[in-house]
Amino acid sequence: MPIYNKLIRDNIPQIIKATGKEFNIKTLNNAEYKEELQTKLKEELEEYLQATKDNESIEELADMLEIIHSLTTIHHSSIEELEMVRKEKKAKRGGFEEKIYLIDVEDE
Repeated sequence: MPIYNKLIRDNIPQIIKATGKEFNIKTLNNAEYKEELQTKLKEELEEYLQATKDNESIEELADMLEIIHSLTTIHHSSIEELEMVRKEKKAKRGGFEEKIYLIDVEDE
């Protein structure tokens, strides 16, 4: 029996059950959940960085976004608040659309 020891999406147990296979799962406490979400985000980021096609990249970005939604809840916030903070930072400091790459800054 392969051992995975990783956070999975909510519907995966039903999907596995539909195949007739046996499996073991547990419900994580909040500290474990946060740690596993962070691990999963790193995993999805690595998969995004390795993606070679646009559709693969979008799939990985969607996975990261789902994890970010869950992490937002862990941090006692909401997607709406996260988006508000993002917009405030963009208004103050800008976004990344202009593709500006800083080489250096004169030292005093």
